[in-house]
Amino acid sequence: MGIIDEQPGTNGHPKSPMLAPKVYIEDYTLLFAVDHPEYILNIKDEDGAVVYSTVVYSVQTQVVLPSTLSGDYEIELVMGNWLFTGWINL
Repeated sequence: MGIIDEQPGTNGHPKSPMLAPKVYIEDYTLLFAVDHPEYILNIKDEDGAVVYSTVVYSVQTQVVLPSTLSGDYEIELVMGNWLFTGWINL
C-alpha cells in the first residue's frame, strides 16, 4: 500500500497507518466487507497491462470478474490518493 501522488505542501503521510481493505476471493467473485469506501479496481497481467477495471461502489459487497481470466494477476484498489496492491490466482 502507498500514496499515489502526494500533493506538494501537504504534511506527508498521516500519523496512523491506513488500514488495508479486506477482500476475499471465491472462484471469480471478489467479496468486500460491508461499509467499505469506494474503490477503483484494476486487474493487471504479468506485463502490467490492465485487463479489467471497474468502480467498486461503497454499497457493493461483490464484484464478479470475467471468467476469461486465467492465471496470476496483480490486483489494485485505488482509493483517492491511496493504492493497495496484492496478487490473485484465477
